[in-house]
Amino acid sequence: MNYLVKAATTPKKSGPKKKPATAAKKSPSIKKESVPLRYKCRVCGYVYSPLRGEPHNGIPAGTAFEDLPETYVCPVCGFQGKGRIGKGGFDEWIPTRYICSMCNYIYDEKRGEPHRGIKPGTKFADLPDDYVCPVCALDPKIRIQFGKVLKQGFQPLYE
Repeated sequence: MNYLVKAATTPKKSGPKKKPATAAKKSPSIKKESVPLRYKCRVCGYVYSPLRGEPHNGIPAGTAFEDLPETYVCPVCGFQGKGRIGKGGFDEWIPTRYICSMCNYIYDEKRGEPHRGIKPGTKFADLPDDYVCPVCALDPKIRIQFGKVLKQGFQPLYE
């Protein structure tokens, strides 16, 4: 009896496909996300954020301030008995202080960081992309465990 035996074949390895070389590399475009506006109550300082909404009041996250019902009342003023402060009692609010999520350092736009060459009045959005938290940069434990804490590690400080 003659048996045909197929030679064992190994599957072809498909490596990463090479992209054709281009004359000049394009730098990656960084899209700046548009942050929804927040609104601050003139009486108590409560900040309405469309990102959070007010689920406890039946307002889902993602609801723009303009889309709030006409019957909307500031939840803090209403609870504290300061009156029915409606949508007209709110002003557009833009944060001016940002807090580091690792060490709680606060970057204040009014103060800037003159010792690091950042003039007073410099907006957080105008800081260089490679901006590093000055406190975390000096702490070896944070640096070793978490690396550099860049701008993305800061959150607006709700005053």
